[in-house]
Amino acid sequence: MPSSPYSSARQVRLAIAERLREIMRDAGYNGRSLAEAADWHESKSSRLLHAKTLPSNEDLRTWCQVCGALDQVDDLISMSRTAESMYVEWKRLHRTGLKQLQESKVPLYETTRLHRVYCSQLVPGFLQTPEYAWALLKMFGNFHNAPDDLEAAVAARIARNALLRRPGYRFKFLLEEQVLRHQIGDPSVMRAQLDHLLAVAKLPSTSIGIIPVTTPRRLWALEAFNIFDDNLIQVELLTATVNVTQPSEIALYIKGFADMAAMAVVGAPAKRLIHAAKQDFL
Repeated sequence: MPSSPYSSARQVRLAIAERLREIMRDAGYNGRSLAEAADWHESKSSRLLHAKTLPSNEDLRTWCQVCGALDQVDDLISMSRTAESMYVEWKRLHRTGLKQLQESKVPLYETTRLHRVYCSQLVPGFLQTPEYAWALLKMFGNFHNAPDDLEAAVAARIARNALLRRPGYRFKFLLEEQVLRHQIGDPSVMRAQLDHLLAVAKLPSTSIGIIPVTTPRRLWALEAFNIFDDNLIQVELLTATVNVTQPSEIALYIKGFADMAAMAVVGAPAKRLIHAAKQDFL
């Protein structure tokens, strides 16, 4: 697996920083003298050169203007937008509310024919009951200070789950066993959620694999991630969602998913684990 869940975005940031360094050197500047010419604090140039900060469009224009390289501004802005779209903070995504966040993903879901999901802590959104989704989104919204549109957000999440029953779509879910026991909501919410997993597992489009805690590991537990066909990986962190588009990294996530699947149980053994977890909430 990649050494960092946001390594693709990091590589683009480093590439931008390297381009800025080349432009600066070609113009005969160093970090201090460029900062003086741009009327910046020297620390700002340092942050940009070491990819600590993603430059704004205005930063890029100023840099190129000082260095006499305005012909390179458009390329740099394009690279910056790519890096920005790869690593998107949750606070930006839910600025207009949790409902909008749910609905914004629908076009991607509708164009994905094979959707693979790995979760180590929570039941995936596609498998959630309204009550579980309510408890989880309320927790998420409170933590991130999101606008309070919880009822509409839950309705939007459940509505998009109709894709599970639409012809032409396939879903493969891999859950660590502890997902079944991490209590979201009260015990009755968890009992209903586990019953729902048993029901959804019967759908012809859906496969649910569970990785028992007693299984010898071929790969350690990871952050939750989604694989959209073979084209895009989305990794969910506490602070952001990461879009991985580099083919070599996508291949590693697909390999990681396959390794996880080899550890998972499906069918009757998976149902036994779900029933056993349900007993914990009686």
